[in-house]
Amino acid sequence: FVFVMGNAALTKASGRSCVPGGGKASSKSSSMDERIDALVLRLHEIEAVKFGSFTLKSGLQSPIYIDLRVIVSYPDVLTSVAECMWDVLASNGATFDNMCGVPYTALPIATCMSLNHDCPMLMRRKEVKEYGTKKAIEGAFEKGQTCLLVEDLVTSGMSVMETVRPLQHVGLKTTDVVVLIDREQGGEATLKKNGLKLHAVLPLSRVLRVLEKEGKMSKELVEEVQQFIAANQTGGEKKEEAPKKRETYTERAKIASNQCAKDMFHLIDKKKSNLCVAADVDTAKELLELAETLGPEICMLKTHCDLYPDFTEDFGEKLQAIAKKHDFLIFEDRKFADIGNTVVGQYSSGVHKIADWSHVTNAHIVPGSGIIDGLKSVGLPKKRGLLLLAEMSSKGTMANGAYTEAAIQMAKDHKDFVMGFIATNPNAWKVEWSKGLINMTPGVQLQVGGDSMGQQYNTPMNVICNNGSDVIIVGRGIYKAKDPAKAAREYRNAGWEAYEKSVE
Repeated sequence: FVFVMGNAALTKASGRSCVPGGGKASSKSSSMDERIDALVLRLHEIEAVKFGSFTLKSGLQSPIYIDLRVIVSYPDVLTSVAECMWDVLASNGATFDNMCGVPYTALPIATCMSLNHDCPMLMRRKEVKEYGTKKAIEGAFEKGQTCLLVEDLVTSGMSVMETVRPLQHVGLKTTDVVVLIDREQGGEATLKKNGLKLHAVLPLSRVLRVLEKEGKMSKELVEEVQQFIAANQTGGEKKEEAPKKRETYTERAKIASNQCAKDMFHLIDKKKSNLCVAADVDTAKELLELAETLGPEICMLKTHCDLYPDFTEDFGEKLQAIAKKHDFLIFEDRKFADIGNTVVGQYSSGVHKIADWSHVTNAHIVPGSGIIDGLKSVGLPKKRGLLLLAEMSSKGTMANGAYTEAAIQMAKDHKDFVMGFIATNPNAWKVEWSKGLINMTPGVQLQVGGDSMGQQYNTPMNVICNNGSDVIIVGRGIYKAKDPAKAAREYRNAGWEAYEKSVE
């Protein structure tokens, strides 16, 4: 019984389209106009629409304030809102396969519409989690389906676009947006410019007209609101320029300060590979053999030289020859974490002499910026690059929040030597960082999941498109594969496809 129900639900979620007007009719007997006018009065009654003097997020003083979050406490209003929005879609002939509410106020509205009309619903995560499935879009759907956007209020249209992009990244089409109130401040123009048709139940002008007619507003107050709206247009054309398209690797190379970062960006673009293989093998012999096999597919090889009992003085020379032959960079994952004076010796001398053969290494920022000064004194003259560990992919990591922001600041202070970060979700960072820096993300597999040691895996598409990283780091998914070369090609193609989609 459970199996049959599950398949029935899946068929519904990915099968037929939702056609407003072609299914369950509204239970209200009054005309649509009468119901919408009654809804305006009810919204005013519950103070979802207020008048006075309000400070908006922008700092402007507004004579009107619309707060639709309150409707969840009034089931009759929530139901009426959902039905009116559905009826507007029916009147305009919109069709779609599923719907997605813009977080967060529109979620209960979309839920009502979904339940009342048997139409599948999806959810967009405003913050993509660093554990579990790590999906930006939750729910059952198929690529190529058309998803309706559900929003409570549209001003500039930008909040809608923030949900449109993740939907498009997972292969869904977006053509229509339904909203309860359009403030008529340029949002419709912005959406139209992006190929979206806005279906509004209530243009703000209608709200004002109904409330004035019913004696809830004076003529003077209506004029004040109208003047405010006219004077504070968002300017659809200008606003849409803000979220700039992701820069290409070549464009990023032009603004990189570190020579190794410049070389890396150019190499990635020329080779059409943003794949770094984490070759965590047990011996130097295995590492060199793997480098030869995978070299044609990768932009970088990540090593752990302290794992190799057969490490010899000529290891670096041999690996550099292979790297030159197949055109990739070497990244010794040393994770330096000591004070400046100590790391100078660890980097330049000792058994491994890392700075002599590895183009790139990395460091924790726990000791403070002195660790960068120490490594720089050795690496900068050799045109090496340093990656700072801004975030990590292991479960329970403490490399986040203020730690991440400190790493970004240190990179800014040492832009000649710091070439980028080990990171998991740069798009979620709340502070600015130079796009001349490279973001590399470990823990990547073609399927999401984790291992018994707490490593959390993510997909190339999510890492590059949704999280804004530049290079995928793949370990066991390649070097433990039955055919490592074939697996590397699959990851290379997946990583590059994600990049091309991100710059469309």
